Amino acid sequence: MLARLLRNTAIQSSRRGFLIGAIASASGFVVGYHLTGGQARAAGPVAEAAPANPFAGYVRIGTDNRVTVLSAHFEMGQGSYNGIATLVAEELDAAWDQMNVEGAAGNPALYGNLAWGGAIQGTGGSTAMASSFDRYRQAGAAARAMLVAAAAEEWGVSADEISVTEGIVSHASGASATFGELAELAAGQPLPDNLQLKARGEWRLIGNETLPRYDSRPKVEGRQDYTIDIKLPGMLTAVMIHPPRFGATLVSFDAAEALAMPGVVDVVETPRGVAVVGEHYWAALQGRDRVVTEWDESGAETRSTPELLEEYRALAVEPGQAVARDDGNVEEALAAAETVLESTFEVPYLAHAALEPLNAVVRRNEDGTLEVWGGHQLPDLYQAVAAGIAEVTPDKVRMHVMKTGGSFGRRAVADADVIVEAVSVAKALDWRAPVQVQWSREDDTRAGRFRPMYVHRLRAGLDADGNLVAWHNHIVGQSILRGTPFEGFMVTNGVDLTSVEGANNLPYAIPNMRVDLTTTDVGVPVLWWRAVGSTHTAFAVEAFLDEVAEAAGQDPVEYRLGMLEGHPRHAAVLRLAAEKAGWGEAPPEGRFRGIALAESFNSYVAQVAEVSVDEAGRTRVHRVVCAVDCGTPINPDQIRAQMEGGIGFGLGAILRSEITLTDGYVDQDNFHTYEVLRIEEMPQVEVHIVPSEEPPTGVGEPGVPPIGPAVVNAVYSATRTRYRSLPLTRHGAV
Repeated sequence: MLARLLRNTAIQSSRRGFLIGAIASASGFVVGYHLTGGQARAAGPVAEAAPANPFAGYVRIGTDNRVTVLSAHFEMGQGSYNGIATLVAEELDAAWDQMNVEGAAGNPALYGNLAWGGAIQGTGGSTAMASSFDRYRQAGAAARAMLVAAAAEEWGVSADEISVTEGIVSHASGASATFGELAELAAGQPLPDNLQLKARGEWRLIGNETLPRYDSRPKVEGRQDYTIDIKLPGMLTAVMIHPPRFGATLVSFDAAEALAMPGVVDVVETPRGVAVVGEHYWAALQGRDRVVTEWDESGAETRSTPELLEEYRALAVEPGQAVARDDGNVEEALAAAETVLESTFEVPYLAHAALEPLNAVVRRNEDGTLEVWGGHQLPDLYQAVAAGIAEVTPDKVRMHVMKTGGSFGRRAVADADVIVEAVSVAKALDWRAPVQVQWSREDDTRAGRFRPMYVHRLRAGLDADGNLVAWHNHIVGQSILRGTPFEGFMVTNGVDLTSVEGANNLPYAIPNMRVDLTTTDVGVPVLWWRAVGSTHTAFAVEAFLDEVAEAAGQDPVEYRLGMLEGHPRHAAVLRLAAEKAGWGEAPPEGRFRGIALAESFNSYVAQVAEVSVDEAGRTRVHRVVCAVDCGTPINPDQIRAQMEGGIGFGLGAILRSEITLTDGYVDQDNFHTYEVLRIEEMPQVEVHIVPSEEPPTGVGEPGVPPIGPAVVNAVYSATRTRYRSLPLTRHGAV
């Protein structure tokens, strides 16, 4: 597993100006890998493996002394850039303030997500650190070795006598140089034969409790650019008119009144609706209100939420269409059980509601190449889609991966929605100007993709001693993967894995367990939402498990621990959260506690929620104690931040958030109707990280699933009322 030196745009000529478009005056070198089948290996130049992007590599060091990491995973606020910079800087022995990270794309052989097998580049499933841990440390170590070799050659000393500290290469003789001063000479060094990574005891950055995020200052100072900030010469702005009901198709439109308005440039049809193009956003937005559209709604979704829920509830009591897990004989065990419990849980559609609404920028250059700026969560897919619309080969499309103001899964769409819109608009304008498509908050809420609505019907059987001997979970809801390129390998025997994750992999020792799935046909577009299936399965499973523990006459923590033999990591986070929360001790006056446990994306999280309920029945969450095992902690402060953010994100959905339909129309349109957590509602959060030497796993999503059941379990302790449908505003409990 070795790096390959890449020198300039042609790979074989001058060492100056690699990635000329990015650092035109800089000299330096870039270290990268050629990946095949998800594994890194020694290879010829990366450009030979993927001609679409000769500007390939993982680490670029310029004569300006900047170390730029070219990230295979994009940054949406979760801190992936910070983590990858930590891995490189650790092995490179760079100074933290010389680090920078840029999004890379256009070379799946180099940037493929190794956690997904390496064939496609993408960010999701909390896999960025798992995919990056080895290869980016190796890239940093390779670059360090080449800098040391350059210094040894320059000073006429042995490489073994040279040390590197905080970006300075030095020798006992007093000779020293910065990375930038050695960059050109290092570019000509052979690759190291034996790449030696640091032992864990030598780490100074990985696991560092006080290391600040490298990108905090530019964000605080307003210097960080996002896609919404892009300004290109002559750029036009387009806003969309989407079908008012999902599944409707455009019949005609009349743009005469809009085109008469100042600043409106054109109105064009796209495969996803009508685009109003203006000299600036305000002109386009005003023009949109003047366009008259006619839609064919014969194939549109016209049902309301109450109708859909009624259908789901009826399906839940019927046999499931597919089986996700079947251990023992559930029906026989239920029939023989001393006690049988049954409950139904319901969760609504949810919007992603990221801070930066969807957008993309497209420009075609004089040489026929295309540039696309955006929050490219699946850049290979979007590159191919853009190339198809523009009628060019993918190597003629350059993807600019921008830092993004949130995603939560929304920017990973199989049909590349906003990319299709941006490229289609630019093409309809005959490529005469760069185009930015910018969605409004209302577009993002009404025309977006949603976490599916689900109904769970759960049954449990207990023996005379209170042991859980049977468990049946029938899940009813839409498939996220049906009809997408992912269906072929993520839907097995009718089971969409994203519908059942968190339910079909329960760690609890239950001898008879069955998980059924009924997939519904609804015209509402759905998509993965932060923590995907576990957002609803953990709620139903962990809330129902508290009901089971009560029926067994046992403490919820002890009851769970009694079924976790053979799952020490689950048990460890459960014990740690309970201990740190003071479980078993009396809470403060007027407060009540609930607990929940969930594994998602190979990370283990337990949470204890401490709540109060006032005389009007309104719930207040005061404190959440969280224990997380995510393998090797790379950035502890970032782990805590993601747990805190996940708790706040999930808590908003538990208390307030929902998307509802009336006759097929989305009822919500902005934050006054689609409510998220309010700042004054954010509880005190304590995060405790389990020390581990296991490979790192994700933290972007696993903080979300346990918070819902922990809260409703605590509310039951306070009120003796079980809330089995969300959000709690439905019940006047907020």
